[in-house]
Amino acid sequence: MVMGQLFIRDRTLHLPTFLPDATSGYVRAVDSRDLEGVGIQAVVMNTFHLMQKPGSSTIQAFKGLHRFAGWPNLIITDSGGFQAYSLIHQSEKFGTITDRGIIFRPEGRDRKVILTPEKSIQLQISFDSDVVICLDDCTHIDAPRAIQEQSVKRTIDWAQRCKTEYLHQIEQRQIEESARPLIFAVIQGGGIHDFRKKCAEALLEIGFDGFGYGGWPLDGDGNLLEDMITLTRALVPDKYPMHALGIGHPINLMKTYRRGYDIFDCALPTRDARHGRLMRFTCPTNTRLTGSDWMEYVYIQDKKYIKDQRGISEFCDCPVCDHYSIGYLHHLFKTGDWLYKRLATLHNLRFMTQLTERLPNNDV
Repeated sequence: MVMGQLFIRDRTLHLPTFLPDATSGYVRAVDSRDLEGVGIQAVVMNTFHLMQKPGSSTIQAFKGLHRFAGWPNLIITDSGGFQAYSLIHQSEKFGTITDRGIIFRPEGRDRKVILTPEKSIQLQISFDSDVVICLDDCTHIDAPRAIQEQSVKRTIDWAQRCKTEYLHQIEQRQIEESARPLIFAVIQGGGIHDFRKKCAEALLEIGFDGFGYGGWPLDGDGNLLEDMITLTRALVPDKYPMHALGIGHPINLMKTYRRGYDIFDCALPTRDARHGRLMRFTCPTNTRLTGSDWMEYVYIQDKKYIKDQRGISEFCDCPVCDHYSIGYLHHLFKTGDWLYKRLATLHNLRFMTQLTERLPNNDV
């Protein structure tokens, strides 16, 4: 990585960057050309979900996710550790987490699926991912100390197993250095400084191309865990890119970027769009972003927009703001037409790419 650029295979990822969640191989309501048109450079897909639907054999029949999804640009595949954690902590009927790996029962069925660190890497490389992420043992920030300690121990152990399998796959498949996917590890430790430090130091010793912030990034009141996010970045040398996993609220993205993170992903902007919450800047492109008043939300269902002939934002260059009025979007939303979801998603994604384009020029 050099300043503002991460080189992956034969491509360059310009940093900072926001990646929409294409969890099951697609970003809802839009296609690949739509994504490229609003400046999306890469997407995040999820191994945990893809191995179930459409299934690894289907993806491999297409020789990977790029051809399967019709997406020619970069793909990062999350290991699925967070998704498995979320399901299992809802109810034990969904599975268990052991030192061996994650045992889960899809949709609570009797059939068991085992996701080990080795299998996670095998799947991601067979999917032709550009960045693979190690399987990690996720915890809640408020989990007891004993649980956090176990999580760190497992995360380190699993990362070592992932790295060993990664090197084996590279050698077995005879992948040249210039063509290999990058491999990232995830730093766990909850809200305990010593555990975060222990995890980061061990992962650095194993050796990875980049790192991710592990665990839910918000406290119980929905506030960004700024101290822990700052500490975790400080534990990793600047030469390594840092992925702020799951951070995508615009205000939190800005705060996290200013603490040294480069890559962001979240389902929030696209989910908000589909449900009628649109983002817009309140200031021109050359205005420095401070505080939180540089953006606001448009709630498209509001009756005040019925006859509004303006675009969503005068500071947006997306195709939606260029061609459609808020009044028309209000009409589409109220009638439940799918065109609304596509247009709203495009606008919110362009807001996010505009934000990441603006941040370097607005940095302190």
